[in-house]
Amino acid sequence: MSKLKGLLLTQGMHGMISQVEGLAKALDIDFMHCKVETSNIWKIIPPRFSPISQKVYKKIDQTDFDLIISCGRKSVIPSIHLKSISNKKIFNIHIQDPKVDFKHFDLIVAPEHDAIEGDNVISTKGAIHYLTEEEISENKEYLNSFIKKDNRKVWALILGGPTKYYDYSTKNIKHIFSMFYKLLKKHDFQLVVIPSMRTPISTIHYAKEFFGENHTIIMDVDKKAYLSALAISENIVVTCDSSSMISEAALTGKPIYVANILPKKNDKRFQRFRNLFRELNITRNLGEEVEIWNYEKLTETNRVAELIKQKIQF
Repeated sequence: MSKLKGLLLTQGMHGMISQVEGLAKALDIDFMHCKVETSNIWKIIPPRFSPISQKVYKKIDQTDFDLIISCGRKSVIPSIHLKSISNKKIFNIHIQDPKVDFKHFDLIVAPEHDAIEGDNVISTKGAIHYLTEEEISENKEYLNSFIKKDNRKVWALILGGPTKYYDYSTKNIKHIFSMFYKLLKKHDFQLVVIPSMRTPISTIHYAKEFFGENHTIIMDVDKKAYLSALAISENIVVTCDSSSMISEAALTGKPIYVANILPKKNDKRFQRFRNLFRELNITRNLGEEVEIWNYEKLTETNRVAELIKQKIQF
């Protein structure tokens, strides 16, 4: 029997790509990924006020697919519209709260901190993603040519980037780096700093200047370096702006510390996410006492994929 074909729709951001591709891989389908571009004024109008029409988005020249997996606000209308005009039965899945009537989707996969419910809603602990334990293990040795050759244990600092909620000002970043400085004096570990697509280049250069040559600063976005850091680090620190990378780190079962930044606006939704992960014994806050703890590795992507397979009877 041939595999089902999937059309993945996102705005092209790492966190969204990780979620749709992670689910597609876990479902074991063939897939193509299309970046959604919204047309003209529809860029600023919420989906609930947008017509289900081709005029909302730039045309997607794909017709041969059985499933649509979408993520993000801009992909909501394209998913609904492409399903409605297809000449065959299409199963569409949206990841995150679509903020439209849920009946437009066969399934919605949303983290618990989105606080939505419905007959077609599957709730997850944190964000689903495309990382696997096998992939992390396969890239374990990648950082060997980067890190300093000594007996210090490795800690990873995984940086997100500025959002409408969190500012990567020099003041905020210096506060995080200063907490590390105190920990370094006490525990003498080697720090490996991993940037993401959202990390400002100025923040990466500041890390290199602040921590000096005795630590490892990866200057470019490098997925293999990211995977290797997850594999070799004793402790993992992730900035609070990235729920997706905190969720990805939880696949390792290692202690995760969250580096907090004072929010610019109400971040209650993100607080719910961080509170949940703390209740699950996955995270602590950077600045708390350093300790070793264990928790059940979070493998939500595979769990969700199995539930979806039952729904659509692969």
